[in-house]
Formats: sequence, C-alpha cells, structure tokens
Amino acid sequence: MLRFLVRLLGYLSVAAGFVVLVLDGARSIANSTLLFTPLSETLTTLLRERYALIQPMVARNIHPLLWDPVLINLLKAPTALACFVLGFLLLWLGARPKPKIGIVTRR
Repeated sequence: MLRFLVRLLGYLSVAAGFVVLVLDGARSIANSTLLFTPLSETLTTLLRERYALIQPMVARNIHPLLWDPVLINLLKAPTALACFVLGFLLLWLGARPKPKIGIVTRR
C-alpha cells in the first residue's frame, strides 16, 4: 500500500513538472526569450507567509551554511526540473523489487 502511494505521488509530481514546463514554454514563446519559473517563486505562491519562516528555521535548527550557499542556489532551479527529479526519485523508490532469478538458494 505504501509503495502505491509513493508511486502515485511520483506520477503526480512528474505530471506537475510537465504542466509547469508547458506554462514556461508558452511564456517563453510569448516573450521571445527563455523564461522559467524558479522554485522559490512557486514556493512563495504555495506557502505564502510560511515561506519567510523557512530561512530562520533552517539557520537556527540545522546550520546557517545550509541556507546561504546550498538552499538559495537550489531554490533558483526551475520548478519543472525539481518536479521531474522528485517524481522520478519517488517512482524509483516505489518500484517493485526485481525478482531474483538464477540464484541458488540451497547448498
């Protein structure tokens, strides 16, 4: 049951990546320049006021260097890429184990 939910979340994340990719493509064609939606803009839209609380929480509870060089650069990544990576990772984790054929189990 858990494997099913992980795969479902993976498929939904990949679908969201395609939606964001199409929206970014249409916006790029309309503006005649390459545009993409950064992950920080998407999180700001989804989380609203809570997004501002992420930076102090990470700096205080985990480590201040994790926020400045690592997470700031990660939040500049395109949202479509982040959705694809998360989706394919969840699909890989939710995959059925490969059958072990050809392994001798008795001695």
